[in-house]
Amino acid sequence: MQGIAKMESKTKNRQTRAQIESMVARSFNGLGLAGGEDAVLELKDGWFNASYKLRLTDGRVVVLKIAPPEDAEVMLYEKNIMATEVATMQRVRENPAIPVPVIYDFDDTHELCNADYFFMEYVTGECLEHVRDSLSADTRASIERQIGAIIREINSFPGVYFGYDGNPNLRAATWKDAFIRIIESVLADAARKHVRFDCGYDELRAAVLKHAAALEEVATPCLIHWDAWNPNFFVQDDQITGIIDFERALWAEPLMEAQFRQFGAGGITDAMRGYGKTAFTLAEEQRMHLYALHLGLVMHTECFYRNYDTDDILNFSRQYIGATMAWLQAN
Repeated sequence: MQGIAKMESKTKNRQTRAQIESMVARSFNGLGLAGGEDAVLELKDGWFNASYKLRLTDGRVVVLKIAPPEDAEVMLYEKNIMATEVATMQRVRENPAIPVPVIYDFDDTHELCNADYFFMEYVTGECLEHVRDSLSADTRASIERQIGAIIREINSFPGVYFGYDGNPNLRAATWKDAFIRIIESVLADAARKHVRFDCGYDELRAAVLKHAAALEEVATPCLIHWDAWNPNFFVQDDQITGIIDFERALWAEPLMEAQFRQFGAGGITDAMRGYGKTAFTLAEEQRMHLYALHLGLVMHTECFYRNYDTDDILNFSRQYIGATMAWLQAN
C-alpha cells in the first residue's frame, strides 16, 4: 500500500495525560509518568486504535494501546479484536523466532477508560514503512525474506476451528463455510452503510461461489496475522526487530497472509522465498484472489465506518476490487 496518504480515523479513543497517568498507576503498581511533555507521545501510524509511547518514572519506555470506545461503530469482524490481539501475542511469544513485544497488562474492566486497553513493550528500531525506500535493494530483499520466515512461524500454530476468536458467528468447522460467512459479514457491514461497489452485491457473491470449491482443499486451520504489511514491522541494523498489530488475526490458511495477496502485479517475491512457497496450483491462485477480494471489500467498507479525511483508500480499494474481480470472472 505504498503511496497511500495517512488519514485520520474517527474511531481513535484519545485520552488526557491525567487519564493515562491513572492507567499507568493501575497497571504498574503505582508507578507514574516521567516528567516533561515528552513522557507522552501519541503514535499516529495506526488507523483504528489510539496508541501512545510512554516514559515511566522508573525509566522504562512502554506503549499504551486503547481500543475504540464501546459505542464506536465497527465492522462485525472487529468485535473483541483487542482481546484477540493480546491473546494472540501472548501465544506467539512461545516461539522465540517471532519477535513480538511483551504484553505487560491488559485491562478490559472499563473502570478507568471507556474501552479495553493494554500496555506492551516498546519495540526498538524503525517502522519499515518509513525506512524501506532508503534501504539498498539487497537489504530490502533480505528483510523481505526475514518477513516470510516470521510469517511461516506464525502460521505454525494450529487452531480448532476456522474464523475469528472474537466473533462466534464468524466461525465454522470448514474453511469454505467460514470464508463465505466472513464475506457475507463484510457485505452486511457494507449494506448497513449503503455502500455501493462498482460490482453489485450479487455479482460479488457469484464470483466467490464460482471459486468456492478451491476452499475445500484447506483442511487444517492455522494462525494468520492477516495485517502483516510494512507499517507493522520494525527494523534495526538490517534485521526485523518486531512485528505488531495482531488484532485482526484469525484461523485460516497461510495464503490469506499479506505476503500472498500483493498490492501489485504479482509474481514471486522475496517474502515468498523466505516463507518457502514459490509455486502455486490453480486452486491456490483461486484462493489468493478470493482473499484479495475479501481485503478489497474490507478496505472499501471500512471507509464508511472510519470517516477518513481523504478518499485515498476508497479510490485504491475500488481499483483493487476491480482488478481482482476481473481475474475471478475470467478464470
